[in-house]
Amino acid sequence: MNPDVAADLKELSNTLSSIEAVMGLEDLRARIEELEQEAALPGLWDDVERAQDVTSQLAHRQGELRRVERLRSRLDDLGVLYELAEEEGDPGSVAEADAERDRLRRDIASVEVRTLLSGEYDERDALVTVRAEAGGVDAADFTEMLMRMYLRWAERHGYRTDVFETSYAEEAGIKSTTFKVVAPFAYGTLSVEQGTHRLVRISPFDNQGRRQTSFAGVEVVPVVEPSDHVEIDEKELRIDVYRSSGPGGQGVNTTDSAVRITHMPSGIVVSCQNERSQLQNRATAMGVLQAKLLERQRREHQAKIDALKGDGGSSWGNQMRTYVLHPYQMVKDLRTEHEVGSPGAVLDGDIDGFLEAGIRWRKQSE
Repeated sequence: MNPDVAADLKELSNTLSSIEAVMGLEDLRARIEELEQEAALPGLWDDVERAQDVTSQLAHRQGELRRVERLRSRLDDLGVLYELAEEEGDPGSVAEADAERDRLRRDIASVEVRTLLSGEYDERDALVTVRAEAGGVDAADFTEMLMRMYLRWAERHGYRTDVFETSYAEEAGIKSTTFKVVAPFAYGTLSVEQGTHRLVRISPFDNQGRRQTSFAGVEVVPVVEPSDHVEIDEKELRIDVYRSSGPGGQGVNTTDSAVRITHMPSGIVVSCQNERSQLQNRATAMGVLQAKLLERQRREHQAKIDALKGDGGSSWGNQMRTYVLHPYQMVKDLRTEHEVGSPGAVLDGDIDGFLEAGIRWRKQSE
């Protein structure tokens, strides 16, 4: 075998071994076995939420294991492919092996990103809030485009999403939305999306066809777990109930079931309108409020550490990505310099390249 090829295959094998060690394949297999046993229990679906959680965890962990095992199998097969190609002296077979080596390198690098997620809350589900900022009706339209982008990304990966609240704008688009992404490492993965997103295009709402720049803000926080200690004094809350607005199913917007909670000391406002029951909406909104207060505590703690280290903290959470639809086509991350020329694909949920670049960039910045 060509010495350069042999060295490259060895390097890929070492990288994959590191990934397997970090993921702890034996522990992963044991956890899958536990979840399979739990999923087989007769009364599992008596608690629908618990059943969904178990089956979701099982599916994702099985997927993770299959993905790594498949990479190892492909790497083993690739060595054999090179040997056969050289024995036969067939340039076509060598070219085919080279192409597979390039694909394998990219796929291993993609899985390697997961091993960089080692933050305290990185393994958790994510709560994503997208809000319209400057830009009027174009900003509201852009906010809805971003909401669809993230929901499509989750759908592509088979991740469950729950939309808690959507506030519709008067002319088009939405003022804001909050939704949960249920997946292992959803928070660690999506947290790099936090910041201000900028859209440049010919406005479909401008009858003179002028170019418009609009902005939307993305906030990502980890979902609260029972072990978290987030104290909330009921006296510090203002709770309003109102009728759900915008498109809805039967009965959703016929009663005052939507709930808005304002945490007066912090000014944080959360809403939920996706359930029929006011009590259910209140419980969901309280969960969102707890998550945002938990993230607030984490950031305050990190700010103190940064101050002690003598740096001002990272500024990566401000303006972070530009989507240009006119006069040319481009999406560019301003932190990582990752850039693609297909905004349509990105806005349809093809954001893995940006997520991976963001995770690597953040790790290097720590």
